[in-house]
Amino acid sequence: MDEKTIKVAELFAGVGGFRLALDGYHDPSHPEWDMPAAGNFKTVWANQWEPPGTDAKQFAWRCYEERFGKGSCVNEDIAVALDRYEAGELDIPDVDMVVGGFPCQDYSVARPLSQSGGIEGEKGVLWWSIYRFLQLKSPKYCLFENVDRLLKSPARQRGRDFAIILSCLANLGYSAEWRVVNSAEYGFPQRRKRVFIYAERDAEEWDLDARLTDGVMARALPIKAPEHTSQVLVPDDAYVATQEFNLGGKVSPFETAGAMQDFVCATARVAEDYHGPRRTLGDVLIPEEEVPESYFVPEEQLPRWQYLKGSKREPRVDKRTGHAYFYSEGAMAFPDLPENPSRTILTGEGGSGASRFKHIVRCESERYRRLVPDELDQLQTFPRGWTDTGMTDGRRAFCMGNALVVGVPHLIGRAIDWGK
Repeated sequence: MDEKTIKVAELFAGVGGFRLALDGYHDPSHPEWDMPAAGNFKTVWANQWEPPGTDAKQFAWRCYEERFGKGSCVNEDIAVALDRYEAGELDIPDVDMVVGGFPCQDYSVARPLSQSGGIEGEKGVLWWSIYRFLQLKSPKYCLFENVDRLLKSPARQRGRDFAIILSCLANLGYSAEWRVVNSAEYGFPQRRKRVFIYAERDAEEWDLDARLTDGVMARALPIKAPEHTSQVLVPDDAYVATQEFNLGGKVSPFETAGAMQDFVCATARVAEDYHGPRRTLGDVLIPEEEVPESYFVPEEQLPRWQYLKGSKREPRVDKRTGHAYFYSEGAMAFPDLPENPSRTILTGEGGSGASRFKHIVRCESERYRRLVPDELDQLQTFPRGWTDTGMTDGRRAFCMGNALVVGVPHLIGRAIDWGK
């Protein structure tokens, strides 16, 4: 195997999940956090900026620098950073790989390839900053993470946004794989479903159907051989994809796994083939005596929690239009069961108020409590206390709601390094 270091740029870095997954972590002051690298990776540039740019909003960036060192992450709007790079005002080193989790937005393009300047994305949509970075730096590898609804958005044109992304990658010479990963199905303690996109520039010719079961994603996250694959053609102009892809389609053609090369995709619905150990919510719960009193739910508030998590079919009236309708939703577990993987952590996990979506567990004393930030860190497979850098508990919860399950890109990184 070629021992050449894979130099990495981490975009939308948050508190450093991709860096932790790929580079590992070795700090003599925190030996309990020691984590192995996924391979010969070294993150050489990172960017994290939270709009609107006020100092108070940059708590994730401060955590990143606390853990990886002062100057390890550029705290600036990525579009501005790229402007400064092109103007010669900011150095961004050449890299072999770019990684990042970016928001699911409307990816519409405003200009077709045939016009001067080529593809032009809507201002403020962060995919276009990734696309621009790829144009400027041409890394060999890419690894991106997003919510799984990316494969089927927008509602009026299912799959269009993902088709735009694949078209952009193919136009830059990248072949790509994708997989919707439920982290709990690979032994992690949280049920978090996200799509991971791996792309490789100037790849050798792929057998697309075979790539589903022998590519990077399959080596990292084994699956059962799919019974059926289908072919999807992606327009060679992202503007055309915006205007025409699956127009009027009510179902996205993109399934939970796929591979794309030269604008042709093979895609299939796949099932995990994992036989290793499995972790649960109970594995990360700290002893009851270590839980601050403020995290215990007063008995008089429990009916409110039970109501919010229960099933409902209630008559309601839209305050704006006066339209009467029935609101329905199914029941959720109350309390959350420690013998199962947890539900997905959301950014609103912090705060003491009752919520349908916050986790609540029952202690041996029969008292109920919310999860503490150290537990949220561990549900994302960060070291316990990773976000304990002086920020409030609510902000620690926000950081974890925005983060990824570190163990998943670690497995993908191992497969990339093995096959490079």
